Amino acid sequence: GEVDDKGFNQAAWAAVQKAETELGALVKYVETEDAKDYQPNIALFADKKYDIIVTVGFAMGTASAEAAAKYPDIKFIAVDQGQFADPIPNLVGLIFHEDQSGFLAGALAAMMTKTGTVAAVLGTNLVPPVQAFKVGYEKGAQYINPDIKIIATYHPGGMDVAFTDPEWGATTAKQALDNGADVVFGAGGKTGNGALIEVAGSAGKYCIGVDSDQWETVPEAHGCLISSAMKLITPGVIDLIKMTKEGNFPTTGNYFGGAGLAPLAARGHGADR
Repeated sequence: GEVDDKGFNQAAWAAVQKAETELGALVKYVETEDAKDYQPNIALFADKKYDIIVTVGFAMGTASAEAAAKYPDIKFIAVDQGQFADPIPNLVGLIFHEDQSGFLAGALAAMMTKTGTVAAVLGTNLVPPVQAFKVGYEKGAQYINPDIKIIATYHPGGMDVAFTDPEWGATTAKQALDNGADVVFGAGGKTGNGALIEVAGSAGKYCIGVDSDQWETVPEAHGCLISSAMKLITPGVIDLIKMTKEGNFPTTGNYFGGAGLAPLAARGHGADR
């Protein structure tokens, strides 16, 4: 993905920017367009002896672990990269309960639908957190209405395109609307954003964002957006940066960030839905 994806990556970068304004840190970022560049891009900062390197996304798990082993004096915050085997002392995985926020989104969708059909437009199923969002969404919707119809579609491409394809997201959302869905959960970076914006152009339809409060980041979706299934990435990353500065870097492998729904209040007409 890209740093301005209005969700996952942007939320992590916002946390690093807080380290600049609140802690006086020198901060920089690099975007990766190809998986083969993960290690070289990490090395751009590691070789200059940055104190903390934040790597963002499940796909960077192997590269982060290898870099942490190579640069033991640098602390690595690995977003969405669970450390479940042998923890590396200078690497912490910032992970979330996506199934929980997905469950809340599904329950909300089931309470809002008038057609009895809801949909999810998702990034690749190669990423466990995306799978967790899907399962949670389905279980939440079924908890409210066991007979609800759910149209859930993963992007068919690989990691290099699954989260940066708003055109596919829009087309897939339109197909779901044409098949009776009136609430669409967009969970997949810019791909999901494309779904939200497509739904916003259809009167009487609702959409739910993902990762961050997308009311703040995707104004084009205001016409349909009722909430977002949130992973509190920005608070999680900045908390870990502050803990590191204070000498309290976690060494147990993982640190769970918060999960929940974005508030429905103060949403204009959306608050009345």
